[in-house]
Amino acid sequence: MSESRAPGRGSSSMAPLAKYKLVFLGDQSVGKTSIITRFMYDNFDRHYQATIGIDFLSKTMYLEDRTVRLQLWDTAGQERFRSLIPSYIRDSSVAVVVYDVSNRASFTNTSKWVEDVRSERGNDVVICLVGNKTDLGNDKRQVSTEEGEERAKKDGLMFMECSAKAGYNVKSLFRKLATALPGNNDAKLTAFELFAVAVASNMVDASGKDAPLANISA
Repeated sequence: MSESRAPGRGSSSMAPLAKYKLVFLGDQSVGKTSIITRFMYDNFDRHYQATIGIDFLSKTMYLEDRTVRLQLWDTAGQERFRSLIPSYIRDSSVAVVVYDVSNRASFTNTSKWVEDVRSERGNDVVICLVGNKTDLGNDKRQVSTEEGEERAKKDGLMFMECSAKAGYNVKSLFRKLATALPGNNDAKLTAFELFAVAVASNMVDASGKDAPLANISA
């Protein structure tokens, strides 16, 4: 799979662009935003700022057999934003539930996040359990790879470990998610979500520069 246009692939012969909604869930500070940022821009921001509410980004991926548009919804992990989450889980194709391998509580709480997804989407969604921050090393680990794998197998989830900081397995994660997507799913946004996209596309960061929160093409 490639994230750039395949040679010789003319727009006139391309199939309609399939759009998929991916929602990132998990406790605060587990690295949801960092994983998305690494995938989108291949960089890591050491000056972490907590996500406020919901952020939206979008990226086109060119697979061997089709082209897909990934709509990435980055949710806040703070409890005060918890009531917003169900409205973003609805109509999602994929739920990525992230935990910090050096924080057992964040791993324990993934059960609640998975439960939230199941209550909204049943089995009509791909759920991937992701252990982030493997760069911290085994001496700081509180959750082993084997334990993560066992939890995923028990609950019928996909599983992967990664490091947004080091860039380890992030591209592989999105490749794995893209190949697990159904053949066609035209993601529809609610009026509330469309408003969120509009807001995100006009936000600025702390330096006053345009923030690359929305990357939407026609």
